Amino acid sequence: MSNYKDLPQQLSKTRNQSAVSELVDLKVYDATEVEVEQVSKEKAKTMYKTMWDIRNFEENTRRFFAAGQIPGFVHLYAGEEAIATGVCANLTDKDYITSTHRGHGHCVAKGGDLKGMMAEIFGKETGLGKGKGGSMHIADLDKGILGANGMVGGGFGLATGAAMRNKYLKTDSVAVCFFGDGAANEGNFHECLNMASIWKLPVIFVNENNLFAESTPQWYSSASGTIAERAAAYNMPGVRVNGKDLFAVYQVAKEAVERARRGEGPTLIEAVTYRDHGHFEGDEQKYKALEGEEKDWADVDALDVFRDYAIEHGLLTEEELDAILEESRKDVEEAIKFAQDSPIPRCESLLEDVFAD
Repeated sequence: MSNYKDLPQQLSKTRNQSAVSELVDLKVYDATEVEVEQVSKEKAKTMYKTMWDIRNFEENTRRFFAAGQIPGFVHLYAGEEAIATGVCANLTDKDYITSTHRGHGHCVAKGGDLKGMMAEIFGKETGLGKGKGGSMHIADLDKGILGANGMVGGGFGLATGAAMRNKYLKTDSVAVCFFGDGAANEGNFHECLNMASIWKLPVIFVNENNLFAESTPQWYSSASGTIAERAAAYNMPGVRVNGKDLFAVYQVAKEAVERARRGEGPTLIEAVTYRDHGHFEGDEQKYKALEGEEKDWADVDALDVFRDYAIEHGLLTEEELDAILEESRKDVEEAIKFAQDSPIPRCESLLEDVFAD
């Protein structure tokens, strides 16, 4: 997997190229190019477990959706596990995140209960939203999860508002806004980055650039060659990172979070990635390349990248890594059983949770 470090840079295409601010670095960094602080064995185990929880959760969601056991739509996060895991490993329950329609991975990484999440996706009464929200509206305020969001770009205002709340109350909590490359072309993106910068709000904007938004290439739909370079317009740092390299994401996010906690304002992170499946389950995916650099990038697995790094640097052994995988499989299987055995919402619940008590 020697070429996984070069592919994100090679895949960067643009209509034109112009100079950007010194605040912005357009190189796509991997773990060999950033000073990754020493990660403890326990931290490494936790992060690998989180990544596998996301992957197993999503692959099983896909399986049961195809079997007709899950209502509505599902948008899977498989392939992007390193981003949510690397970012959220720097957060506490007092920090906030806003998510997207592809939000299962963010919620798992932020500590969302697997059983409650799976039950919600199955539309069961024991779900985090009592079965009323489903896949695109998972939230858990106790964990700082302000909710997945069916609106493209819907998280910008929520995260900026949460960060304003944190600053007003003089806490050291931060907010993280996850968003896709398609959402970067929404007007709310520009409004909120501007507001966050002029008020130096403790918020980190994390772009998960899977190159296609829904199905349109990012190079075609964006006048800027990258998302990160837009940070220059709002006087904030912009950095690009290999979104399949957890340790690189972890370190870049760590620096951004620490900067925000110090009161130095927001950061825009562009994590170059690729989703394993379509925009939604049922997407024909005709826009994806069958060969070439894009296909090579699609074949890079963030879990393999982590495993190779952990073994090479003596963080974890193969036996320890295998044990974590089995533990994750067991936990997700238990979550599935919990969801399948849970009751559907009572008819009376239609009239509940409509108004505040």
